[in-house]
Amino acid sequence: MEDNGRRSGNAGPKDAPAWKELVAKYETPSTGRATWQTVNTLVPYFVLWCLMDRSLEASSWVTFPLVILAAGFLVRTFVLFHDCGHGSLFKSRKANDALGFITGVLTFTCYRDWRHQHGIHHATAGNLDKRGAGDIYTMTVREYMEAPPRGRFMYRLARNPWFLFILAPILMFAFRQRYPTAQAGRREHRAVQATNLAILVMGAGMSWAFGARDYLLLQTAVLWPAAATGMWLFYMQHQFEGVYWERAARWDFVKVAFEGSSYYKLPKVLQWFTSNIGFHHIHHLGPRIPNYRLEACQKENPVFEAVKPLTPAASLKCLSLRLYDEECRRLVGFAHVNTVHQTGRGSEKQKRMGDG
Repeated sequence: MEDNGRRSGNAGPKDAPAWKELVAKYETPSTGRATWQTVNTLVPYFVLWCLMDRSLEASSWVTFPLVILAAGFLVRTFVLFHDCGHGSLFKSRKANDALGFITGVLTFTCYRDWRHQHGIHHATAGNLDKRGAGDIYTMTVREYMEAPPRGRFMYRLARNPWFLFILAPILMFAFRQRYPTAQAGRREHRAVQATNLAILVMGAGMSWAFGARDYLLLQTAVLWPAAATGMWLFYMQHQFEGVYWERAARWDFVKVAFEGSSYYKLPKVLQWFTSNIGFHHIHHLGPRIPNYRLEACQKENPVFEAVKPLTPAASLKCLSLRLYDEECRRLVGFAHVNTVHQTGRGSEKQKRMGDG
């Protein structure tokens, strides 16, 4: 580890043939395992919906744990959706696209538009010159210092944990996802419309089966914690101490995987509900590796031992990291800006680094 907390730059295979050969062994999907994951995720989710509806007549003390459990299965559903977007869950592209559309409706996310946006994320993660596509936007210290008061206020609001993990998730999945992203093309626009229509049909069917009031109550209750969990996971994947970010001229794909993507080591039960998405460093190195092969890739290749795991307890400290300091080459908190002022470190020096 370097003094600034960054992972060792020696982590990972340096030459392309080495890491390509390493991940290629795990990229072949298994129809059996993919089918079993689909069954053991969607069937319990639908069963829980029936149980939640019945429980409303009994007691909220019964409904609450069912809602939390259903939210866990919805998180797992989203990871299957994610794998379909990479074409990695099933061998068949048609199977991936079909399940991707279905799980997209269940998670209130357009499969085709999200797949396009997520592809951009994988191509630009850790690139300071190409921020904003499929990631949580992060300012540099210089950008923050040069921003007008209103810009600073809005950025502080957006990075506030209460907004980021409580309000933003439901706004994102219930409302923002109803519109195409900025990079969307004509096909993505049509796909968003088709997804919205399918969500309306699903809502109408569920309202007929459970009653409109009960459906809206339960759907909101399940979607909210699931969306918040998803936001938390995505945040921890690229917002941690020692994370690798670099300007485009020096950006390195392998370093983004080994140093710019976290190994979020979760307890086994949470690892199951998140379908191994905690092995995010491996996922960025080999996006076509199915989630059910990520753990084997980690255990069978000593090269990944160099990646320091991020534990749930340690991840709480990441909430204070809000800005990227290009001179220190690390994420810092807002208090760090005061230190910059006090030490007289000007933005001009940082600007030279950014232009370099």
